[in-house]
Amino acid sequence: MNYLVAVLSDRIQAEAAYLDLEKVGINSSILGRGYKTADEFGLIDPKEEAKKQARLMAFWLVPFGFFAGFTFSFITGLDTFAWAGEIGNHVIGGLLGAGSGAMGSVFVGGGVGLVSGGGDALPYRNRLDAGKYIIVVQGSETLTRQATRILRQFDPENIQGYAETN
Repeated sequence: MNYLVAVLSDRIQAEAAYLDLEKVGINSSILGRGYKTADEFGLIDPKEEAKKQARLMAFWLVPFGFFAGFTFSFITGLDTFAWAGEIGNHVIGGLLGAGSGAMGSVFVGGGVGLVSGGGDALPYRNRLDAGKYIIVVQGSETLTRQATRILRQFDPENIQGYAETN
């Protein structure tokens, strides 16, 4: 499945492009105010995906980090915190390991994506927030090429094709 995404500056242009595509039998979707939202269309929010991935990683890394920190403290016999006693040192080692696991889940699990964003979904969401309209065409490569010729007549702000990979 191929996708063609075109960003148009206003509603009139988007509706005209939609009608021209419809005249030649190409089904398309309009995203923007008064039409589908990014969420309704399925445009993934990268920040939500990053949060979900970081939580999933934390589910595994925090307990593993606690176990690793406790075991390391037990094996080495370090007496880092004399006031805590032998068992307290092992528990503190476990807590420090759990903290390291939490940091790992943020960095590896997608927390960096929370800060920097990622993929093409975020720029499209930003354009929708700025009042622009997006036309999306799904279909074969031939269909998207035909749609590209039609959409170029409307001088889109951006036009991008994507091929879905399995």
